[in-house]
Amino acid sequence: MNYLKSSLFLLSAAVLISCSGDKKVEEKEKDQAAPENEWISLFDGESFNGWEMYGPEPITEHWEIHEGAISCNKDAGETNVGFFRSIMTNRDFGNFELELEYRIAKGGNSGIFYHVVESEEFGHDYMTGPEYQVLDDEFSRSETEPYKMVASNYSMHVPAETKKPNAYMQWNKVKLIYNNGHVEHWLNGEKVVEFEEGSEDWLAIKAKSKWANVPSYAASKTGRISLQNHGDAVWYKNIRIREL
Repeated sequence: MNYLKSSLFLLSAAVLISCSGDKKVEEKEKDQAAPENEWISLFDGESFNGWEMYGPEPITEHWEIHEGAISCNKDAGETNVGFFRSIMTNRDFGNFELELEYRIAKGGNSGIFYHVVESEEFGHDYMTGPEYQVLDDEFSRSETEPYKMVASNYSMHVPAETKKPNAYMQWNKVKLIYNNGHVEHWLNGEKVVEFEEGSEDWLAIKAKSKWANVPSYAASKTGRISLQNHGDAVWYKNIRIREL
């Protein structure tokens, strides 16, 4: 009788240990599973899948895939070949965290836009989408004002003086966050701009900016991500996004 009780006790304990072990494995597998807000690659390194021109035309000859990056005017050198339209994602994003790397020619100018609305009424992405400025500050041929330099919220917010952009033709890392109006610009691991879109401070800045009489600017809280063709040579790679 004692032997039977002992056997039943050991069997029950083994079952409990087994169930506990299975539960821990399940929890571990759950922890290792892809998070709900997982990263989405916006560029496969080989094609323009997921991208289109701002406007009705197919992607123009200005844009190419070059050495695993999206390039614009890659053979322009230090010459500006003339402003043209951007390329943009073929889907909209609202709240997001965007990461990418860029390099730009000496003196070059470009930009990363978000919440872009495509319409003949607007003509260009900058009429609707705020811009993370991409620029070679050191040799810039087009911009000199602090609120238009690299990593600025173009024509709105000046980036921190501590920013450390790499020299022209060297890769720089960008992180751009938009979450219910809270915006952050990061450059090479440092947060250099932070603001609340639509706040009293933001409205006051806008009223004194080039967007003062542009009601479409930052009016949409969802839209495309776009890359600007400002006429200079620029490259983008490792483009990914996660929705917040």
